[in-house]
Amino acid sequence: MSTITTRFVTAGRAIFTVSNPKGERYTFRITKKDDDRGVVFFGALLTGSDNEHNYTYMGLVNGEAVRVTKASKYAQDSKPVAVLAWALAVVNGKRNLPEGYAIRHEGRCGRCGRTLTVPESIDSGLGPECAGRV
Repeated sequence: MSTITTRFVTAGRAIFTVSNPKGERYTFRITKKDDDRGVVFFGALLTGSDNEHNYTYMGLVNGEAVRVTKASKYAQDSKPVAVLAWALAVVNGKRNLPEGYAIRHEGRCGRCGRTLTVPESIDSGLGPECAGRV
């Protein structure tokens, strides 16, 4: 089950969880920054119990690619980096989601962070106002 889209992931404040049939799960945050290089996306992994603040920087995200940098706490060949790259490939339609696996957004708009209540917004991960701006 994948309930997220590329629009959601690149909206600027996306948080989503990848889970498998073994009960393993990884919660990722993808943030967007506009700077002199253009638009840059950063990936982070939830590593503590505080769902709002305990994220550890992973690296730069571009499409399905995750590139670790000097500031990253993970190696390029680490499992969290591989899981994020795999999930992004699924979201971008480059891979299929196997039975028993799921990728779910966390119930907030991927752009502004507001709680989603409209069924279409819950499905897309973007609120009605933000969907028109992404």
